Amino acid sequence: MEPLALDGGPKTKSTPFASGKRFGAEEAEQLLEALEQNTLFYHFGQKVKQFLADFNQLYGVKYSVATSSGTAGLHVALGAAGISVGDEVITSPITDQGSLIGILYQNAIPVFADLEPHTYNLDPKSVESRITPRTKAILVVHLAGNPCDMDPIIEIAERYGLKVIEDCAQAYLTKYKGRLTGTIGDYGCFSTNDFKHISTGDGGIVVVNSGNEADYETTHAFADKNYRRLGTQLDRGTKYIAPNYRMTELQGAVGIAQVRKLPWICERRKVIGDRLNQMLATAPGIRIPEVRPDDECTYWFYMFRLELNELSCTREQFCMALEAEGIPNRAGYIPQVCYMQPLFQNRQAYLGSSFPFDLTETSYEQGLCPVAESILETAVQIPISEFYSDEDIRDIGMAVLKVASAYSTQSKGRVSHVEE
Repeated sequence: MEPLALDGGPKTKSTPFASGKRFGAEEAEQLLEALEQNTLFYHFGQKVKQFLADFNQLYGVKYSVATSSGTAGLHVALGAAGISVGDEVITSPITDQGSLIGILYQNAIPVFADLEPHTYNLDPKSVESRITPRTKAILVVHLAGNPCDMDPIIEIAERYGLKVIEDCAQAYLTKYKGRLTGTIGDYGCFSTNDFKHISTGDGGIVVVNSGNEADYETTHAFADKNYRRLGTQLDRGTKYIAPNYRMTELQGAVGIAQVRKLPWICERRKVIGDRLNQMLATAPGIRIPEVRPDDECTYWFYMFRLELNELSCTREQFCMALEAEGIPNRAGYIPQVCYMQPLFQNRQAYLGSSFPFDLTETSYEQGLCPVAESILETAVQIPISEFYSDEDIRDIGMAVLKVASAYSTQSKGRVSHVEE
């Protein structure tokens, strides 16, 4: 066994990772056409409309609404679903803040359920255990492009009369038992932030899955101050407040070109992630992300867990060794579970106020979701790109195998050049 790069051995990855341009002539052409419309307002222009039409065709849905961000999209879905003061929304403790902001802006209460240990997604049994008379919705997060186990979640929601909102910010063209995530719950929310599979700089999409025109109109209005701009009509008779989360024609123009690239992007990321799973399936001390046989993951990033009892190193030492081998990585996904953030520990959503937390006895103590906490204590995340070459994929896998083998308690220990 070759010594680790940390111990003076050769780096596994000695060449730069392949890269490519995300934006090009296609986006520039659409942007110029948007400017030539002489309006950048979504209601008068054609680019946002075309962007949504193309997305709807790709996803096989009838209705969707464009928003200014993925966070905005989730807020719109919550508002359209009727989530309001004091309601409880069950969600994941390992997610971006964007999954939580809309809940709190509706003055509702985030309630955190525990996760499955290797899909990193909501555990349906834990979800059901968190339901109270205040519960109104389940907000599922398809983390890193891996689908939640939706059948039991939908069954629970139907039994208790709850709405299901899917956070698909990291899960474009992800499939659960052949069905696209984002089309299974009541609403599917997507992000076109610059760090997602496709980018419009910032932006979002809300899919309205009921197929009901009235639901679509309510969702559309909630993204536009509750004004109803439909066809040539404009109704400003607002009955309750809603934010201004409109997408501009410039974002829509870039989105048209980006959506056309989405199938290739997702297929390439799927190939990369699945290949790494194959390479690392039997690696000592490594637990690969679980993708169920009937599901398809589109890997926004690649994250595995360490079985530290099978390794003679800490997670931090493993990450340092992997970095020395030429593989960028980081410990975990977020530093700590969401409920341990100051916002929840101090029960302060708004500066100087304990509202809406003072409406509930929901608690946010350490140990609330032990599996989720354990995931963040043992996970290693590796960024991936659709532009990575087959050589890049092989080098990532070989580097992880090298480090895992060197630290395996079943091996003879680390080798150095001196020992050789």
